[in-house]
Amino acid sequence: MKLIMIKPITKTLLTVFSLALVYSCSTSANFESTKVSDLQKLQRDITYLASDELEGRETGTVGAKLAADYISKRFVELGISPKADAGSFYQKFTYNETNPHSEGSDKEGIVGFNVIGFINNNAPLTAVIGGHYDHLGYGDHGSLHVGEKEIHNGADDNASGIAAMLLIAERLKALKDPKQNYMFIAFSGEERGLWGSNFFNKNPTIDIKSINYMINMDMVGRLNEERKIMLNGYGTSPEWDELVSELNKDIFNIVTSDSGIGPSDHTSFYLNDIPVLQFFTGQHEDYHRPGDDVEKINWDGLLDIANFITAMAMKMDGNGEVDFTKTDDSNTMSAPAFKVTLGVIPDYLYDGKGMRIDGIREGRPAGNAGMIKGDIVTKMGDIEVNDMMSYMEALANFEAGQQTEVYFMRDGELKYVTVLFD
Repeated sequence: MKLIMIKPITKTLLTVFSLALVYSCSTSANFESTKVSDLQKLQRDITYLASDELEGRETGTVGAKLAADYISKRFVELGISPKADAGSFYQKFTYNETNPHSEGSDKEGIVGFNVIGFINNNAPLTAVIGGHYDHLGYGDHGSLHVGEKEIHNGADDNASGIAAMLLIAERLKALKDPKQNYMFIAFSGEERGLWGSNFFNKNPTIDIKSINYMINMDMVGRLNEERKIMLNGYGTSPEWDELVSELNKDIFNIVTSDSGIGPSDHTSFYLNDIPVLQFFTGQHEDYHRPGDDVEKINWDGLLDIANFITAMAMKMDGNGEVDFTKTDDSNTMSAPAFKVTLGVIPDYLYDGKGMRIDGIREGRPAGNAGMIKGDIVTKMGDIEVNDMMSYMEALANFEAGQQTEVYFMRDGELKYVTVLFD
């Protein structure tokens, strides 16, 4: 990872729309004047998608279908055309353990639906913008919650990305004389293993070779006070660096990761040699837990991200084909397996030496030993920890029941504790 800009932000960004107006004369809209209504749209969309009524939007459930229906209705409101099965918004897939994405009956697997909208500008190239709308339901699969089952509403993960996608769709629909088409995809099955995006890339509803690039938004609703945001897939095109640096004028502190491989839907497109860029505001203590609720969304930050992506799309609209670069994915593809954890939430936006802790899980090894949020792990036993990969490599050396000294920096001072892995 590399840090593009570390200057602290002393003001709240009102809007990125002014940038878009500079870079494109194809719209007469005024982003700043619509800020209040834009915030209301984001709030309306996330409030519904993350409501108890949808019961966590787990793929294959009634709640997930309600979410799909809501997104398709929003597409209709925005004048976005369907681009999926039989002229509908829904691309159906069925997944079962023995034959993923089978064509069998519904009883043979879990049925999911990608929701696909399209702005046809009769152009040879299409930009894809999307995110997943599914989540964990009551936490039967993938939850980090301990205790009785509860609804996992997933306001940040990933109702935030869908709400941003809908706002961006509205902006791009208003473009005058656009030079490319725009496809908007709300994926299902992401939490279960990128089911929906994998299926789309094997069964595209447009010529896959016409896709110019893919922008993915996954957990973009918790922009922190440092205004840090991670861009994954940064190395998949040489154009990302120039474009982002040009647009990012005292707006965000941006951390980048070059690899096109990651645990979200952009990966499926990268594997088809398509340039990708994923926006992510970082993990938090509510990740994959019932506490990921709507009242914790940073609404101004989410609007800033949506407007930034809109400005990017407008800037790229007349630039022709985006060049693709294969990235070095060796570290990503060979992440070590480990049997124990410290019981912490890593700060994935941290770009210094070591692994900074962004959250402590009660009753787990680090918390039991007295470690706290903000501690920076630098060594475990005899193994140096320089980054996330070396942290995982260190964990792979320990078994449950073993103990070791964990060295860490706290307030500029080196400390250590003895940790017992459970």
